[in-house]
Amino acid sequence: MIKASDFGSDFLWGVATAAPQIEGATSSYGKGPSIWDNFSNRNGKIKNGHKMNVACDFYHRYQEDIALVKLLGFKIFRFSIAWSRILPAGRGEVNQEGLRFYHRVIDECLTHGITPYITLYHWDLPQALEDEGGWTSFSINAAFNAFVSICALEYGDKVKNWIVLNEPFGYTSLGYMLGIHAPGKTGLSNFFPAVLHTAIAQAEGGKILRAEISNANIGTTYSCSEIIPHTQSDNDLLAAKRVDCLMNRLFVEPAQGLGFPTGDWEVLEKFQMEYGTWRLQDRMRFDFDFIGLQNYFPLTIKYNAFIPVIQAWEVKAKSRKKPHTAMGWEINANSFYNIIKQFAAYPNIKNLMITENGAAYHDKVDNGNIVDAERIEYFKIYLEALLKTKRDGINITGYMAWTLMDNFEWAEGFNARFGLVHTDFKTLKRTIKYSGYWWQEFLKN
Repeated sequence: MIKASDFGSDFLWGVATAAPQIEGATSSYGKGPSIWDNFSNRNGKIKNGHKMNVACDFYHRYQEDIALVKLLGFKIFRFSIAWSRILPAGRGEVNQEGLRFYHRVIDECLTHGITPYITLYHWDLPQALEDEGGWTSFSINAAFNAFVSICALEYGDKVKNWIVLNEPFGYTSLGYMLGIHAPGKTGLSNFFPAVLHTAIAQAEGGKILRAEISNANIGTTYSCSEIIPHTQSDNDLLAAKRVDCLMNRLFVEPAQGLGFPTGDWEVLEKFQMEYGTWRLQDRMRFDFDFIGLQNYFPLTIKYNAFIPVIQAWEVKAKSRKKPHTAMGWEINANSFYNIIKQFAAYPNIKNLMITENGAAYHDKVDNGNIVDAERIEYFKIYLEALLKTKRDGINITGYMAWTLMDNFEWAEGFNARFGLVHTDFKTLKRTIKYSGYWWQEFLKN
């Protein structure tokens, strides 16, 4: 039976959250609207018409929730700062009540002996900046840098662990190309400038933290998936390579000083030529102290000539009769191992952390208990794969479970439950699931 102690006494165990998914109080205490506030209030954008106005009400219940982090045995609490709670208009006047709120959260963590890891951008762009073009506008970088500076100066004496961006491919592709996440824009003409400005932001944000905070431990996080060709045909192999360029290489390589992966896909070569990205390589380069990986599933890819630009199509886990979560995401711990190895192969990455990993299931209620045996089994096999990477000599220093409690899961609304703690979204009562108690025992050994 795998134990936490197998990973070593210095391995870091945590649980991750995000402001827009848990905080609520979306229009209170001086907070300005974010793109997700507005997107969730647009008819037809969120399943079942769910809205994030209250979410888990972490804003008022943060003491209870941080006490749960402590009770479950985690030493790290990852949370994000809502940009529009600090700067309601995205820039300019600072909301002092917003600053005080995050001081209270940080102080509560420290009181409990929990180390805060702050994510600066977890997808909730101020709507005022989106009205100017958002991540497609060159002006976004100056606004983001000002926000980072405010947070660094305000909290840097108490918080040393920082994550600049959460899953940049996630919000640029889903929000600015496919339109299924906020702000709902579509097309390559939105996607490519958003990618460029995001790649600059992740590096410049890191440079500001380095300059302003002594002894800072600075990272950024990437969603990642092993990309598996459906067959060994040339078409499928090339389709898989194109998807890998987008999902796994698009942001980590500019940060390494390698530029965008143009050599493996001609569309990215055209992007480089049109936007002159080679002239910006120094702005996109930063030597992060750690890289956070967020893995939930692999993708099996086949060639499809009818799909514009990328000419690739996912072969779903269900159609291949593979085990999958309630989201339809393939359960494959060996793939988790493989994608960690893929990122560890970059010579300039100092160390890796798993900053999100978890699974949504249809939990069962039994006499007031929340039974989620499938989630426990998921964690067991993924942690075994993680231990294998450590034993293979990969410098991986921590793991954060997604997530503390059931929350607003973006376009899925409250339907997808990933939490170790059950949230009753009518009463907001928290109930520890069997998986939460499993983690409690695991972390004791």
